[in-house]
Amino acid sequence: MTQTAAHNHDICISEAVSAAERICEENGTRLTDLRRRVLELVWSRHKPITAYEVLDLLREERSKAAPPTVYRALDFLIAQRLIHRIESLNAFIGCGSPEQDHRGGFLVCSACHAVEEIRDCAPLQQAIGDAAAARAFAVTASMVEVLGLCRRCQGERPAAAAQGN
Repeated sequence: MTQTAAHNHDICISEAVSAAERICEENGTRLTDLRRRVLELVWSRHKPITAYEVLDLLREERSKAAPPTVYRALDFLIAQRLIHRIESLNAFIGCGSPEQDHRGGFLVCSACHAVEEIRDCAPLQQAIGDAAAARAFAVTASMVEVLGLCRRCQGERPAAAAQGN
C-alpha cells in the first residue's frame, strides 16, 4: 500500500466505503455508522494502525468509545474482507481488493512497518493447500507475512551502517 506524493487519501477512503456498502448489501450485513467510521480510520493512512490507535482517534469524536466496541467493529470488517490484520505488527490495514475472494499475503518492512499487499498469492496458497492436504490437515485460514526491508529502508541502511548505527 505505497503512495505517491500526489496521493489523495479521501479518494481511497471514499472507494473503501463504497466497496464496503456494496459488500455489506450483498452479504446482508449492516455497515453501521461506527463500523463505517472505523473503516475510514483504518484507511486514513496507508500504513498499519493498531486497535488502540483507532480507539484514540475515535475517542476524539466519541469520548465514550471503548476497546470492545472497536474490536467488534474490526472483527466485522475482517469478516467482510474489508481490512486485514497484520499479525506480526498486531495492527490492521485496509484491503485493496475486498471484492475478490483471496487469501492475503503481505510484505512487511521490519524497519519502518510499511506493508505491501501481495495480490496474487494463488501459487503460494496452492502450495500451502497441497502441503496441508498431504498431511490430512484442513486449512481454515491462511495469511502469509514476509518480513524484510522495503526499498526505502534498504537505501537508508548503508548510510546508517556507515555512521556506526
